[in-house]
Amino acid sequence: MSDDSHEHQSFETRAIHAGNTADPLTGAVVPPIYQVSTYKQDGVGGLRGGYEYSRSANPTRTALEENLAALEGGRRGLAFASGLAAEDCLLRTLLSPGDHVVIPNDAYGGTFRLFAKVVSRWGVEWSVADTSDADSVRAALTPKTKVIWVETPSNPLLGITDIAVVADIARTAGAKLVVDNTFASPYLQQPLALGADVVVHSLTKYMGGHSDVVGGALVTADAALGEELAYHQNAMGAVAGPFDSWIVLRGIKTLAVRMDRHAENAAKVAELLTRHPKVHKVLYPGLAEHPGHEIAAKQMRNFGGMISFQVVGGEEAAVEVCNRAKLFTLGESLGGVESLIEHPGRMTHASVAGSALEVPADLVRLSVGIENADDLLADLTQALG
Repeated sequence: MSDDSHEHQSFETRAIHAGNTADPLTGAVVPPIYQVSTYKQDGVGGLRGGYEYSRSANPTRTALEENLAALEGGRRGLAFASGLAAEDCLLRTLLSPGDHVVIPNDAYGGTFRLFAKVVSRWGVEWSVADTSDADSVRAALTPKTKVIWVETPSNPLLGITDIAVVADIARTAGAKLVVDNTFASPYLQQPLALGADVVVHSLTKYMGGHSDVVGGALVTADAALGEELAYHQNAMGAVAGPFDSWIVLRGIKTLAVRMDRHAENAAKVAELLTRHPKVHKVLYPGLAEHPGHEIAAKQMRNFGGMISFQVVGGEEAAVEVCNRAKLFTLGESLGGVESLIEHPGRMTHASVAGSALEVPADLVRLSVGIENADDLLADLTQALG
C-alpha cells in the first residue's frame, strides 16, 4: 500500500525515503536484503508483520512496492520478476475469454508477442489503433473492449499519446486504461494523475538504471484493483526476488538526477542528428517538429533519453551505423547509465515483422546515457561516417 506520509513530499525526497524505513533491529538506514523463503510464526496463524512465505510477501519487496506506489501517486504497487511477468499478471486479472483489447500500433515487441501469441490463445481478441489519434482509438473499440493499452513515449517510434484524452475514451467505454510508463519513468510522467487506471514498468530500464537487474511493476490508482492484482501475483508467483528488489530500490534513489542528465544529453544528440546529412528523420518528442511535441510538453516534465532515427541508405546503412558505434554499446534494453544503440527491426522488435506494428528497416534506436555529451556526439559522428 502507498504511504500517505510521503504524499506531499517532492519526487526526489519520495524516491529516497518512501518505503525505505530504517531497520528497527539495527537502525540500518538501508532496508536489509531479506534473503529468506519462510518465517517463524508465533503460534499457528501468528504471523510477524504479516509475513509467512516470500512468494506471498517479503520485507525487501514490500519496501520496493511501497516506494513504487509513492512515486506514481498510486494506491498499490506490485513488483514482479520482469516487465512481461507484470503484464501477464495484469492481463490475466483484467481479461476473460471473449474480451477485447485495443493495443497501440507502436509497442514493445515483447508486449505485442504476449498479445499475439499468448493472450490470443485464451480467446482474448485484440485490435490495433494509433493511440495518438483519438478517432483511431474510438474506431478500434468494440462492445467487448475491456482494456486500452498505451505506451507513451512509445517503443521504438517515440510516439506520444494524450493520456487524459484516452482516459476519457476508456471511461466512456467502460474499459481500463493501462499506460506503460517505462520510457518516461514516474519522474517525467504521472499517468495515474492524468486518468490512467494502471501503470506498467519494466524496472529493468530507468528505474534500476544500471543494466544489472531484471524486474517489472504494476501500480494502480484503485486500492481494490490493487488487492485483486496482489491475489493474482501470489497465485501466479512471478514475484521480484529480494536481491533484485533491493537493487531496484538502490537505483530509484538516483532516478531524478539520472533522468535530468539523460534528457539533457538526448536533446544534444537529437540536435546533432537533425543536422546530419546521413539522417533523414529524427524521432524525439523534444523536437518542436515532432507531432506529439506539444502534448509531451504538457504531460511530461522533460522529454527523456530515448531517440530513434532513420538512416539514409536503408536497412544495411542502419545496421552499419550500429556496428561502427564504439561508445554507444550495441545491445538490447535501455535506460542504463551507459549509452546503447540497436537496430529494432533485427533486434528488440523482430517479433513484429510482418504485422501492423512492423518498424522501418532503416530505423536505429538510441538509449542515451549519462556520459559526457561531447564524447557521445563524437561517437555518433564517426558511426554515421
